[in-house]
Parts: sequence; C-alpha cells; structure tokens
Amino acid sequence: MALISAADAVWHGDTGERRAALTRMRSLATGLLVLMLAAFAGCSVYEAQLPWLAYPRAFAEAAMIGACADWFAVVALFRHPLGLPIPHTAILTRHKQRIADTIGGFFSGSFFDYPEISERLDSIDIARRLADWLCDRENAGLLVRWSRELLPPLLDLFARSPVRDATRDLIRRGIDAIAAAPLAGRVLAVMVAQNQHDAVFDLAIDGATRFLGNNRVMLRDKITEHASKWRPRWVNAKLGDMYLDGLLKVLAAARAPDHSWRREYRRFLDGLIERLATDPETYAWCERVKSDVLDSKLVNDYLAWLVGEAEAHLKAEAESGTARLAEVIEGAMPALGEWIGNDERVRDSINQSARQLVLNTVVRHRDEIGAYVAGVVARWNNETFVKRVELQVGKDLQFIRINGTIVGGTIGLILFAVTKLFG
Repeated sequence: MALISAADAVWHGDTGERRAALTRMRSLATGLLVLMLAAFAGCSVYEAQLPWLAYPRAFAEAAMIGACADWFAVVALFRHPLGLPIPHTAILTRHKQRIADTIGGFFSGSFFDYPEISERLDSIDIARRLADWLCDRENAGLLVRWSRELLPPLLDLFARSPVRDATRDLIRRGIDAIAAAPLAGRVLAVMVAQNQHDAVFDLAIDGATRFLGNNRVMLRDKITEHASKWRPRWVNAKLGDMYLDGLLKVLAAARAPDHSWRREYRRFLDGLIERLATDPETYAWCERVKSDVLDSKLVNDYLAWLVGEAEAHLKAEAESGTARLAEVIEGAMPALGEWIGNDERVRDSINQSARQLVLNTVVRHRDEIGAYVAGVVARWNNETFVKRVELQVGKDLQFIRINGTIVGGTIGLILFAVTKLFG
C-alpha cells in the first residue's frame, strides 16, 4: 500500500505541475492576442494623426489573424471551438479508437521489440544489483517486515491439504529429477579431493576394532566352535584369542598412512567415481535404487513430517513475534549478497535466468500487452482522454499560438511595407 500511495503521489504531483505549466502558457498566448487587439485598436484610432502607426497596425492586424487561426487549429485538435460542431474538429475524440490501436501497436512493437529488450538486458547486471541490494542493511528490515506480513496468510494457505500434498510432491519430484550416480560421484570426488576419505577409512578401522573388543568372547566361541574335540578347551580358547589379537594387530597396522589397504581403498574409490560418472549400468542401478527409495512409504512419511515440521516452526515463529526471524534474515542477506557478488558463475546464471524470464514473458506476450494498452486508452471517456493528452502536449501547442501571433504579424508587416513601397 505504501508503494501504491507513493506512486499516486508522484503521478498527481507530476500532473499538477503540467497543469500549472499549461495554464501559464495558455494565459501567455491569450494575453499576447489581447495585446495585439489593443495595439490594433490604438493604432487605428491615432493613425490619422500619426501616419507611421499604419505599420504597427498592419503588424497587429496580421498577428491577430495568425493567433486566431492557430488558436482554432489547437482547439480543434482536442474539442469543438466555441462548442460549435464544425466539421473536422475534435479530432482526438473522433479518432480515439484508431489512436488507441496505434498507441498499443507502437507500445508492443517498439518498446517490447526483441532486439531492443535483448540489447538492453545485456547491458544490465541484474545479479550485481541484487547482490548490492542484499548487502544493504536497511533492506534487511524491509524484508523482515514483508516476511512478517506475508507469513501468516501463506501459512494458512499452506495448511490446506492440497497445497501441503503438492509441496511434498514438489520436493519428491525435485529429488527424483537429480541423477543419483553423477551426484554421488561428485560428492565422492569432493571427499577424496579434501582427504575426507581417509577419515572414513579411519572411522571404519575404529568401528571394527571396537566391535572385536566388545564382542571378543562371542567371536572366540564362534571361532573355536568347530575346533578339534581332542584339544583341551583352554587351548582352543588360547588359539581363538591369538586369532583375534592378530586381527587387532592387522587393523592397528592399517592406520599407517602408507598401508596397502589404504592405497587399495583409494584405488577402489577412484574406480567407483569413474563408474558413477561414465558407466551406464551403474547409472541405471543407482536410478533404480533411488526410485525404490522414493516410492517407499518411509520416505513419503518422512517428507510429510518434514513439511509439517517446517510449517509448525514457521507458524510458531510468526506468532511469537520474536527477533529470531529478523536475526536469521539480517545474517543471511549479506552472506547471500557477498556470495552472489563474488561468484561470477552464479551472477552469470542469475543474469541469464532473469533475461530469459523477461524474454519468455514480456516479449512473448507483447501483443497482449499492446492490446491491453489500447483497451485502456479506448475505455477512457472523451473528456479524460482529451485532458490527459492535452496535459502532455498542450504546453508545446500553446507555443504554436505564440509563434503564429509573431510570425503572422511579421508576415503582415512585410506585405504591408512591400505594398507601400511599390504602391
């Protein structure tokens, strides 16, 4: 509402200035006509005593004719002069529909021409402006106010079962749209590049060591379960302990950075990354696994729970009115702005998406936009139409009256002087 009020204020303020300027120019043109009339009358009265007044009288006479002719032309453009239905007057109102169609066609054909918009969009760095806007601390407060105003109605809409189900399905389709094998390959490649795979290897060694330690008696019994019966039990137990101790020593030795198991593990990961990226069979297997997982009731229930938890959390935050939401937004906006501003690939992606959005919406529907503009103009009543056009060009048209007065008087004076010279 604040933006609408501000826009109305700008429009009405601009209209008031134009109306005042039009009134001043109209008064000046009319005053000049009255001045010529007074000069003509004065010169006509005293011309007998002062013969040279014939020259200014000729100028004033021709100036009045030029002023009246141009007044008629200017008024006839907008309305009937003196209210008389003279043919070929009130031109704008008689041809309003044709003018509306012309304006609509010019608007859609010139302002929304594909090369024009494309060239203009190429010169605008939308992502940079977005980044600067996000980094401005004052905009954080604006976004917080918008969020608090919009969250309650959006949550009420979101609470409806169809919207909630659609959101859950949208999340599921979004996950399903991501190819599992390439994603897994990239994740593994990042882990290997950052040496995180060694941490996973060490974690596996620690887990195996703990398992052997925690289940030593059970494992020893399993090992000696099928041992020779002729050996004493304590011997079998001793052999089982020796076997388990050997396993523990092997696991301890595998902690070394240059251990063969670790190198074999790295070769396995490199091969797995390659298969995930290029092998069609591995790709198909990952897609089947992903499809089976997404189709399971467990995943559907989890997505429903996730959506419900997000809705409940946001609703509680909106109702509590705490500063937590403001803190999150104020902390996230500058970080997001810096990320966009510092990452050229992100900026290029945002700019391309924004340009494509404009071209796919505005340019593709420019005929509808032109028809809308033409319809708006055609629906104006005649008085409104005339006033709006007159406010835009009326001031300049009053100069025609002024010029007509001066030019007409000058031509009249020249013709009178020539006549006198060769008379």
